[in-house]
Amino acid sequence: MAGRYAPRPRRAPAPGGTGVPAAPPGPPRTATGHATGVAAGPPAHVPGPVPAGHSTSVPAPAPAGHAPRVPVPVRAGASAAGSRRRGWVPPWPLDLGLTLGPLRRGPGDPTFRATPDGAFWRTCRTPEGPGTLRITACGGAVEAEAWGSGADWLLDRLPVLLGEQDDPDAFTPRHRLLALTRRRRPGLRLVRTGLVMESLIPSILEQKVTTDEAYRAWRLLVRAYGDPAPGAPAGLRLHVVPEPRTWARVPSWEWHRAGVDGKRSATVLRAVRVAPRLEEAAGMAPEDARRRLELVPGIGAWTSAETVQRSHGAPDAVTTGDYHLPGIVGHALADRRDADDAEMLELLEPYAGQRHRAARLILLSGRTPARRAPRMTPRDIAPL
Repeated sequence: MAGRYAPRPRRAPAPGGTGVPAAPPGPPRTATGHATGVAAGPPAHVPGPVPAGHSTSVPAPAPAGHAPRVPVPVRAGASAAGSRRRGWVPPWPLDLGLTLGPLRRGPGDPTFRATPDGAFWRTCRTPEGPGTLRITACGGAVEAEAWGSGADWLLDRLPVLLGEQDDPDAFTPRHRLLALTRRRRPGLRLVRTGLVMESLIPSILEQKVTTDEAYRAWRLLVRAYGDPAPGAPAGLRLHVVPEPRTWARVPSWEWHRAGVDGKRSATVLRAVRVAPRLEEAAGMAPEDARRRLELVPGIGAWTSAETVQRSHGAPDAVTTGDYHLPGIVGHALADRRDADDAEMLELLEPYAGQRHRAARLILLSGRTPARRAPRMTPRDIAPL
């Protein structure tokens, strides 16, 4: 978990600074507040990496007499370019960068991109087929555009993806650090994709290796075996994750070239053989979903927690077995940088039911122990 949430947050403002404001109270200036309509082709933008610390929030409400721009609430078919649009006004503060950040697997993730124009691009394989989603914040509203056979599924679930079912008010900070971080980051919501395999496979690739190794493997394999993202500009180099049948056909030498050892590749193959059963876990409670995932040999508590944090938006799925997280939590809450899992769980006990949220706030606080040794050297098994 530690180090896997990107883009990195901005430096926190001084205490007393203002956070991201919520949308104006009351219903938006539309019939339903969940607007849809026909769109033209993909918007013009300048593809490229997001600057360090970049984060896009739903802007402050417009001054009196200037209503925020909200799409017309009309449901329509695909346009000539095959895209669909939807607008949504969240009734609470929302930071798109913080909320969607956990879905990004490294700066070159072929399934996720944040562009300098403030847009967030995401691809996924929905129950209705592959789809591409572009999300922006505009005038107190969120605007989304989607392409592909999964476009309707993605747009229908837009509020859920951005934390509509999350309940930050259930969290009561009991440490000053968490209270300050929560006040400075009011737009944080726990993302919920409703898709299991797209989070499970990269989590398996991240087992017991550095993040750079895992990100490289994910990037190489998805670009080699995934489908080009529908509707996305070619310059973004976006791909949709391979379907389970395709993962099962990846040759052993391609796993090796991507730096994935036999244990992790075998775990992926076991998981994709029962992909429909694992995908059913998206409709279960987080703890039940974790138990089902852990029935697959090679999937343990660390991997199942990393998965349901994204697929379910599980606020209590704290990651155990992580190399860095116990020391970060121990240092932040008790000045114990050498804490283990047992000590971390003891420190997080006052936040039972919200332990994952507490851990995320600790990571966002920036209070991490000073480095005492060089970074771990990534392995390269390709020449072996």
